[in-house]
Amino acid sequence: MTDQELAVRGYSVKTRTREITPRERDYGDIWERGQSHLLNLSYVELEEKNLEVKEERLRGATSGSMRGKLMTYLKQEKGIRAVTVCFTDLEGRLQTLDYDKKFLISSEENLTFDGSSIKGFTPQNESDLRLKVDWTSFRWLPSDLFGAGKVLLFANVCDRDGSLYVSDFRSKLYELSSELKEKRGIVVNVAPEVEGFLFKGAKAEQVFDEKVGFELATMSGYFSSLPHDVLRIFIDKFAGVQRAFGFQNEKDHPEVAPSQFELSYRYSVALDAADQIQLYKLLARQVATSMDLTASFLPKPVQSLNGSGMHTNISLSKDGVNIFYDANGESNLSEDAHKFIRGVLSCAKDICLIMNPSVNSYRRLDPHYEAPNAIKVSDVDRGSMVRIPIGNEKSARMEVRTVAPDVNPYLCIYSILKAGLKGMEMDSSSYEGEVEKLPAEIYSAIEYFGKSEFVGEIMGKRSQEKYASLKRNTADRCPRSLGSKIKSCEVLYHHEVTNQLLWSDF
Repeated sequence: MTDQELAVRGYSVKTRTREITPRERDYGDIWERGQSHLLNLSYVELEEKNLEVKEERLRGATSGSMRGKLMTYLKQEKGIRAVTVCFTDLEGRLQTLDYDKKFLISSEENLTFDGSSIKGFTPQNESDLRLKVDWTSFRWLPSDLFGAGKVLLFANVCDRDGSLYVSDFRSKLYELSSELKEKRGIVVNVAPEVEGFLFKGAKAEQVFDEKVGFELATMSGYFSSLPHDVLRIFIDKFAGVQRAFGFQNEKDHPEVAPSQFELSYRYSVALDAADQIQLYKLLARQVATSMDLTASFLPKPVQSLNGSGMHTNISLSKDGVNIFYDANGESNLSEDAHKFIRGVLSCAKDICLIMNPSVNSYRRLDPHYEAPNAIKVSDVDRGSMVRIPIGNEKSARMEVRTVAPDVNPYLCIYSILKAGLKGMEMDSSSYEGEVEKLPAEIYSAIEYFGKSEFVGEIMGKRSQEKYASLKRNTADRCPRSLGSKIKSCEVLYHHEVTNQLLWSDF
């Protein structure tokens, strides 16, 4: 086996310091022969199979209705050895566990984990939590990134008694989406635009030094990356994996800043869209790591360059008709759409901490870099928190530009949706009053969040307090004044970067 083949299969091949020994090569060959029976689908086959399940999701299939067929498939498919089960903590960090296939089949109703080891979940004296598999989220995995013979499922977190856990916002978004569909016939459509940066080195965030800063993988940028540029190669590989996952790609390109990227894909229903955000970041990081690079979703990792956002496009449909569209309405939007937008604007300061959850997020709201920090709506002004893109009866929507890419996507979409639905109950959809700005630093955002009755209603007081506490703990490790230089603490203690070793080194 070649060094590259060994690396793909998970072996650390340090060709810069030494050669792989014959014994290691022999062992790699033995491993390969021993795994030859495992499922190893091509990207074309993966896309076909993942799109087939996605179509069922979008048609409204339930976990219960899909469970029997998929359980039978797992039992019969001898090429599958493990099931990767994912859930998300309160701050938005993706957590994954690999279950042996046979164990998962026999113990599906009793999948437990230590909730006290997950930030924002249970205290030590109430540690055990459960995972309830969502069979609608079933996906086949590419073997070059995950290893042969694996499939993936998302799970909702449940309390000891089996009820949905109060601080798991995938569960909350699931419940809200289901309620809207069942009681009002409304489907929530979401299309995120997730931006990120590509840096040199496989662990660039964990070893960040503010005296040096990040080293850009390339100097190429918006629409100008050459075919063999490292950023273009990364984007091509990443786009290929996305297609295999059934993302239904639309366009992929470098973004405005050097070494920045964005891969756009088709809108989906709210819960699936949030799952795809988590997968998008996971896949980008894995592809980058395989190239000895880091895909970073810090909102503002380089002070002198544009930051990264996650513009979140939302529309509502009923009976297949986009109820946000009105050919005769202002900006071609319906009265319901304008009320929805007003609701989001009225709750902007309350949920700012949800949309911008890190110390680093508030650097991105710097007005010198097209910052979407004005609490207003506009068709054209990119400094507005909400923009109305050009659309027709199919694509009419509102775009929340404030959202950063390091959010908890379930909590963020849930909160925006709750604010918009609140607005739809208002009498007026007009936008009056002086235009205000979003908080410019995290402590102000924490204060608005902590005092908000709206946040307490939608999150529950316990989750509101836990989330505020987590954000305050991180903020207290960083300077109150952001200054003009990215600080090590805002990177190393970021919720998507830090670990036990880094957090303890304070």
